[in-house]
Amino acid sequence: MAERPADSEAARVAVIGAGTMGAGIAQVALEGGWRVALHDAAPGATERAIDRIRQALTRRAAKAGRADPARAAADALLALEVAPSVARAVDGAHLAIEAIVEDLELKRQLFADLDDAATPDAILATNTSALSVSRIAESVTRPERVVGLHFFNPAPVLPLVEVVAGRASAPWAVERAAGIVEGWGKTAIHVADAPGFIVNRVNRPFTLEPLRLLMAGAATIEAIDEAILAAGFPMGPFALMDLIGIDVNLAAARGLFEASGRPPRFRPSPIQEELVGAGKLGRKSGEGFYRYVDGKAAGSAPRFTSRGDRGTGAPLDAASIAERVVLAIVNEAYRAAGDGVASEPDIDRAMQLGANHPFGPFEWARRTGVHEVTAMLDALSDEDADTFRPALPLLREARAGL
Repeated sequence: MAERPADSEAARVAVIGAGTMGAGIAQVALEGGWRVALHDAAPGATERAIDRIRQALTRRAAKAGRADPARAAADALLALEVAPSVARAVDGAHLAIEAIVEDLELKRQLFADLDDAATPDAILATNTSALSVSRIAESVTRPERVVGLHFFNPAPVLPLVEVVAGRASAPWAVERAAGIVEGWGKTAIHVADAPGFIVNRVNRPFTLEPLRLLMAGAATIEAIDEAILAAGFPMGPFALMDLIGIDVNLAAARGLFEASGRPPRFRPSPIQEELVGAGKLGRKSGEGFYRYVDGKAAGSAPRFTSRGDRGTGAPLDAASIAERVVLAIVNEAYRAAGDGVASEPDIDRAMQLGANHPFGPFEWARRTGVHEVTAMLDALSDEDADTFRPALPLLREARAGL
């Protein structure tokens, strides 16, 4: 059920951090009819954010057929104010959303300030994609009101919000936060406070398995991307890493690897380490896995066309490439469900809404047949046991069906 304060004119959210995510969240709240107070300590950050929001609102108004898109955007921005301090931003706010850099200590310091300044019944939310909500909440005197609201980039476009309950999060805070984002037109999925939540954990094989295949010389960058596109995914893994930034993807991989206890299947790829070390970060630097001319891909970077010198794998056909990637995702989904991260239906929905997958992993497994999936995983487990050894919940399901 959508949640709004009793007086809709007073519905107010503070957004702390005016980078890409903060600006996107502010836009979502504005379009949801809320007043927004935006704060960022970095000089010029809020001005750049407002400019991005204005452009985005103008495009959306034009697409909706508004007679004067620029005027429509300007009218919407009347509900946004720039706050000079954290205390001013949260003054009277029903919800505060933190969207600063992924640094645990910085977030804890900010939440201590939010806790001091916000009204006692205000919800304090973090947009972290990787850090523990429970650890962040340790810095406040009322941890029961701290939750995670993980929006996906671009926030105005992607419908998923992972609503994360920390160890101390009160049910009322979790439900109210979920109701608010649903009132903004988003799909709220409840998630346990576990490394990577749903999408950043279950989707990690989408990039790590292709990187392993590239390292082994089993396929080229183009062949892997084409195989994944042919399987129904909207973008290949290497094109995706270039789009979001290889450094950003590597940071997420490192965070999940460490937070999960350094399991081999989550180990970051040396190829990414090498590219980031060389400053080749993808589209934003003009070269990553592909070279870019005027913002368009112009072929893969020559030295990453093949990595056959690093391995002995035989070339794989497109069907085998896609199968391996999907099987790795499915196996991780069963592990996540077994760990209590989220329900199977919610994991399926999250992967489709947050990662743009054409199907949910459990949907694919049951359509394919869990006995067949178990056999396919088992056949690959000699190559990479940690990735492909069938998850215990999958084995139990297969045995129950005998």
